[in-house]
Amino acid sequence: MAEIKFCGMMRAEDADFAASLDAEYVGVIFAGGPRVLTVQQAMEVLAPVSRYRRVGVFGDQTVDEVVRAADWAQLGVVQLHGDSSPRRIEEIRRDFEGEIWKVQRVAGAGQLNVDQTGLTERDAVLVDAYVAGALGGTGITLPWDEIAPEFHALQRSRRRIVLAGGLNPDNVARAIRTLAPYGVDVSSGIESSPGIKDHQKMQAFSNAVRALDT
Repeated sequence: MAEIKFCGMMRAEDADFAASLDAEYVGVIFAGGPRVLTVQQAMEVLAPVSRYRRVGVFGDQTVDEVVRAADWAQLGVVQLHGDSSPRRIEEIRRDFEGEIWKVQRVAGAGQLNVDQTGLTERDAVLVDAYVAGALGGTGITLPWDEIAPEFHALQRSRRRIVLAGGLNPDNVARAIRTLAPYGVDVSSGIESSPGIKDHQKMQAFSNAVRALDT
């Protein structure tokens, strides 16, 4: 069964509902865009969520800024949409004991070529849709059939792969059947407006994923 990450949280009640659905991961955005939070805001939003489920999404912040935010917000996962070079990963790991997720943004076949240097067995690669000028949360769906061969090759390297990009309650089951990812990441696909989560959509998304395990 694929694990679920509800991302782009801006309200504590939405994070609380995500936790009530037993979502494995609940994310907040530090990387910019319409869902960006300060560290103080993130701490308040994530208050209902246990530490190991907390994910912070970062762009090109300095290593010190990433580590400090991770410490203050008690994150279990740091997700890197900006520089995720092996050197940066190792520098973060010196002072951060949680998981590190490296983001690979692709537009189609032939682009899923991830340098896994610096990642450990417990870390993950998150595959998202490439949209110029945006780091994520765009609602653009990846061409699952086109990228399937590369996606499965990456999985055969025993890497944990999380799928993002345009997922919603109506298409997540097909995405999982096509790619069999370790996890699925959703933000805009469960919203009524940017940053405002629709609890019915969250429930429907969870139901669609969990139903595949029955």
